[in-house]
Amino acid sequence: METKNNIYPIFDRMLQRSDKEKLLKQRSIMIWFTGLSGSGKSTIAIALERELHKRGLLCRILDGDNIRSGINNNLGFSPEDRIENIRRIAEVSKLFVDSGIITIAAFISPSNSIRKMAADIIGKDDFLEIFVDTPLAICEQRDVKGLYAKARKGEIKNFTGISAPFEAPECPALTLDTSVLSIEESIKLLLELILPKIKLNE
Repeated sequence: METKNNIYPIFDRMLQRSDKEKLLKQRSIMIWFTGLSGSGKSTIAIALERELHKRGLLCRILDGDNIRSGINNNLGFSPEDRIENIRRIAEVSKLFVDSGIITIAAFISPSNSIRKMAADIIGKDDFLEIFVDTPLAICEQRDVKGLYAKARKGEIKNFTGISAPFEAPECPALTLDTSVLSIEESIKLLLELILPKIKLNE
């Protein structure tokens, strides 16, 4: 069904990102956490949001389970659905970044190609890829959701790290291993990376 001829974007007439950033007194950015289930992505994302909030900075977390319970609740875990899951997330993230909001994403996003797609949609200059590189054995020991046990029994198909592959990022902005780093140590490293980038040059 052809709909392109009926689409008339108004982007050029809307207030621009710079207007929103001046209002919020911050520069927006995309902080994208990738890693295995149980690696600590969501835990770090939540702690980072709280730390930035303390500094008077407006943030928004997008988390895998939350997104799949709402906007992406019609998607499964096939390769095609995984791509569409990340595509939608990236488009939503772009809206937040364009609104001047520091956006924090926590998604397995298992391949370099899928993360590149997200970076291309959001904008590579705004995309900080953070690899939570916690060993599989540690993630399985944690198994807070009981997912690895089910995947080992074959009850969950296409489970990343067990029956589906995970590709480590080629050039992440930062790598964190939560088996050796505490939350506090991880947040300290993140702040050292992020704070200079979100400071608005007035």
